[in-house]
Amino acid sequence: MKNLLKNTLKIVGIGAVLFSCSTSDLNDDPNSAYTTVPYSLLNYSTKNLADYYNTPSVNTNNFRLVMQYWQETTYADESNYDFVTRNISNNVWINNYVNVLQNLVQAKKIINEYQPTPAEAPTWQQTKRNQLALIDIVQAFTYQDLVDTYGDIPYSSSNDLDNNPLPSYTKAQDIYVDLINRVKSDVAALKQGGNLGDLANGDNFYRGDINKWITFGNSLLLKMGITIADANPSLAQTTVTNAISDGVMSSAADNCMIQYEVSAPNYSQLYANLVASNRNDFVAAKTIIDYMNTNNDARRSKYFAGNKTPYVGGPVGTPSPFTSYTQIGDFAYSPNEPGTVMNYTEVAFYLAEAAARWGTGNPALLYSAAVTASFEQWGLSATDAAGYLTTKPYDASNWKKSIGEQAWVAMFNQGNQAWTFWRRLDYPVLVAPATAVSQAEGKVPVRLQYPIREVTANPSNYAAASASIGGDKLTTKIFWDKN
Repeated sequence: MKNLLKNTLKIVGIGAVLFSCSTSDLNDDPNSAYTTVPYSLLNYSTKNLADYYNTPSVNTNNFRLVMQYWQETTYADESNYDFVTRNISNNVWINNYVNVLQNLVQAKKIINEYQPTPAEAPTWQQTKRNQLALIDIVQAFTYQDLVDTYGDIPYSSSNDLDNNPLPSYTKAQDIYVDLINRVKSDVAALKQGGNLGDLANGDNFYRGDINKWITFGNSLLLKMGITIADANPSLAQTTVTNAISDGVMSSAADNCMIQYEVSAPNYSQLYANLVASNRNDFVAAKTIIDYMNTNNDARRSKYFAGNKTPYVGGPVGTPSPFTSYTQIGDFAYSPNEPGTVMNYTEVAFYLAEAAARWGTGNPALLYSAAVTASFEQWGLSATDAAGYLTTKPYDASNWKKSIGEQAWVAMFNQGNQAWTFWRRLDYPVLVAPATAVSQAEGKVPVRLQYPIREVTANPSNYAAASASIGGDKLTTKIFWDKN
């Protein structure tokens, strides 16, 4: 990742507004949008994807606050679901559509237009197939997250500024069906063998290991199937059972992560916001602290600092002085702490849920395996997990509560994933602060509102999408959120 930010890029948006980002090797021709190679674009895209998933920046990703893991120390706007003042939705939209997806679109274009040398020609079609499949899997992952964040989004006509400067929106449930089919095809393509060629140089996650990408693709199918379980149970069950049969993540060795570095600009987003910024903006939230205290959870010593005995969390929605409450643990202050995109712990909870829904395994055993995976992820032992499980055994009569609460604790540093678990399973029971903005209607948000840039630059399509989902509100449920 040494050259991660040393690529020449000019990035364009999905709508009428243009955005640009360039670095030290700026091309002389300002009208040449892309003069780079696909692995640079993949490198840049996956770095931005991982940064978005892992940043605690209140300007971009507030799901640690929404899920009541962290609390703000001084300015509590985002803890009260004010996502408008800082144009947060704009930033999420731009990062994913522009920095991630648009660069991947251009990488595919370059690959499709490339004329192999005579030496490359005998194996080029195989290499090309693998390169396109890998890029498509990353696109599918990103689109799923956008759907889970907003609902209907630009999809079939997105990232095509020349032909569709004002793209229409596609129904969220239709996007899911297409994404599942795409990833199935991608996995099948990768299983035909071959390599990634020089695209492996830009693979921040698996360093060109195709077998790991096959496992990731199947794990993504598992995730997508589980997510739509209450909305499209037939497709969900088929997708999940096939993915499990074909092979999903089975240990931490399969984790999809980015290894950050010890120095700028490639240190972790946690370090960037908690240390390099010279700010003390966050402490632990009362909700998670109280739950873990009640259960004497050994993970507290990993999640949190020991500056307070006992652990004490800041009230959600209320400014909580840094020195008065339990602070975030050492992991967040390490510059090269890896950034998770998807990991075995997350997948283990999907496997437990699949077993509870459809009998794909023993749900009690898989539940225990998921909790154990979380303990081991944080450097604790299976013995520690076994002791904890005696106080939190699997409850078949209310499996959503068992899995939902424990997934919530386990996803402490994976806010996006935690938000989806919570919306689907309705556990734990989270209470919005009394000081929350009126747009939240006294509830914890279940989606982000569309960005202002879409309201102003793409008004007709925005209005149609808003009507289609039932209103552009924080309280409008995504199609799969049925309870």
